[in-house]
Amino acid sequence: MRKIFVALVLVASPLLAVSPAAAQSVKIEDICVKVAKHLLMTETFHTGVVQSFPELKPPGARMTYSTRDGVEKKNMVDTIECQFNSAKAPFGLKRLCLASTCYSAAEKNEENKRRFDEVRILLQREGL
Repeated sequence: MRKIFVALVLVASPLLAVSPAAAQSVKIEDICVKVAKHLLMTETFHTGVVQSFPELKPPGARMTYSTRDGVEKKNMVDTIECQFNSAKAPFGLKRLCLASTCYSAAEKNEENKRRFDEVRILLQREGL
């Protein structure tokens, strides 16, 4: 019986690591990085200049980035901007712009609207 209890605790431990309290301590710029990774479908994501505005309405962040290893921050010229409904979890993605292309729920371009919905759904699955 004791072995079963220990096994259950070990199995449940990773689930406890992603608690709502942990999600609330995440910064808006961290969520913007997640947005970029989801949209670009990459795990390699390096940030350059990061600006965060949790006090604005809507709260948001913007940053320069590279998906290649070894790029110096001063040479990162690709940009992403994210806007959210809230500065705390659940953040609620409102709008995102990658370079000069923007994505939102109100987007008229169906492909861009679909990309936005895909990213929004992936964030919701993570409780963000």
